[in-house]
Amino acid sequence: MLPGVDEPTGRRPRHLTPTLLGPAFVAAIAYVDPGNVAANLTAGARYGYLLLWVLVAANVIAVLVQYQSAKLGIVTGESLPGVLGSRLRRGPRLAYWLQAEVVAAATDLAEIVGGAIALHLLFGVPLPVGGLVVGGVSMLLLVTQNRYGQRRFESVVVGLLVVITVGFLTGLVVSPPDARGVLSGVVPRFDGPDSVLLAASMLGATVMPHAIYVHSALVRDRFGRAPGHARQAHHATDRAGGLAHGTLLSATRWDVAGALLLAGLVNIGLLLLAASGLRGVPGTDSIDGAHAAIESALGPGVAIIFAVGLLASGLASTSVGAYAGATIMEGLVHRRVPLLVRRAVTLVPALVLLAAGVDPTWTLVVSQVVLSFGIPFAVIPLVRLTRDSTLMGEHRNGPWTHAVLLLVVVLVVALNLALLGLLVTG
Repeated sequence: MLPGVDEPTGRRPRHLTPTLLGPAFVAAIAYVDPGNVAANLTAGARYGYLLLWVLVAANVIAVLVQYQSAKLGIVTGESLPGVLGSRLRRGPRLAYWLQAEVVAAATDLAEIVGGAIALHLLFGVPLPVGGLVVGGVSMLLLVTQNRYGQRRFESVVVGLLVVITVGFLTGLVVSPPDARGVLSGVVPRFDGPDSVLLAASMLGATVMPHAIYVHSALVRDRFGRAPGHARQAHHATDRAGGLAHGTLLSATRWDVAGALLLAGLVNIGLLLLAASGLRGVPGTDSIDGAHAAIESALGPGVAIIFAVGLLASGLASTSVGAYAGATIMEGLVHRRVPLLVRRAVTLVPALVLLAAGVDPTWTLVVSQVVLSFGIPFAVIPLVRLTRDSTLMGEHRNGPWTHAVLLLVVVLVVALNLALLGLLVTG
């Protein structure tokens, strides 16, 4: 039976309308941010189709995990950080908050740097100035959320997602990938320590911890907070409009599947573009080098569209990142800092690095490795909580779903341990 289809009639429920869709598309912005661009272009330019399987696996994992995050938010009426904040003692709670803030900082860094690169490619704006501009525009997007509500914010972000998709996939029309290379790329394998490092970066850029945290908050803010304990609330109707949890969960399955399918196509398209048109070209393992090669090989029009997509990616993802950071702080340390204040503070590290002249593309790749190490801290509690019958009631995960999620945790932790061993041994 398809998700969102009524058992007795075989039809989708009447309430499954576009008004219930949107939170997953906002969370999906995290999956097509500048860090993804850097990691996927670098992987394709250096190794061709070799690491395509990493993106395929990561996107399957992303669908599973993001649905669990949304499900937790719908059933409990609370975000993942909020649930953990109410269950952890003060010491572990603060330690957990610190690692989550490191993840949020790495996210902010990637998004500001990526947007600055885009402005430099389009208009020759110096990187520090471009970072400042991206930060300022992201504040305007957050004002939209504060003043006009979440649905207007979602509409703006989804519009940027369309621009991102067009910008990053246009090049494939001009330079289509090799079918044999694509088929060979879905076979799992590596080619030395550097390929493992890139795989971890691609995983961190695709399954992003802050997206896991923020998705539960997005559905909470869209459909309302639970008035009491979930065990009493899971039979109740939704606070936002009398919709049962089952209907909301059905709509959410479609929301997540559609949003992550689109994000996955963008990510895979980036790697295929680099593998088919940029491999072996000097300097194409950096974003500015890849842009120059695209302009040379595919024409200035495609290069401009690519840069516009990168700019939209930086603008949209930095706003979602600020939203995620506020969710983390509110849930774990019970402090609410205005989004605009938080955006201004988290802008500083990115501007410092840009002013110091650190290689921006490598900064993006390393930031995604940091995110990869943060994945287990988000996924493991999520898996445990969604199996808890006292919290989830009748909507807790069954044994098969739980087993699949445990396998995901094992794979992610194993990749991180392998990466750590490579870094230690040099």
